[in-house]
Amino acid sequence: MKEKLFGLSLGFAALLMATDMASAQNNNRCAQREIVVGKLNSDYGESRKTMGLTANNGIIEMYASEETGSWTITVTHPNGLTCLLAAGTSFEQVQEELPAVLGAPA
Repeated sequence: MKEKLFGLSLGFAALLMATDMASAQNNNRCAQREIVVGKLNSDYGESRKTMGLTANNGIIEMYASEETGSWTITVTHPNGLTCLLAAGTSFEQVQEELPAVLGAPA
């Protein structure tokens, strides 16, 4: 069931990616993957926590810092360009069963 919820979140991120791709490139929120990952690590102390493959062969990743609570979601396109999709605070890693209303087995 966790896989379904993760898949749904990746689908949502892919939708965001499709609608935000042009503006992201215009706002300098995209760069080569090595540069983006290096900045997330050095400037924010974030490391990769999750990843998945989008329908158009992009890679969605979530980076977070357990020390500061900052988090960032990126998409890396097949051409190697990585774009920032979202960022925020209060990251918390949880491992709990989904309630039955969300599709978890009863």
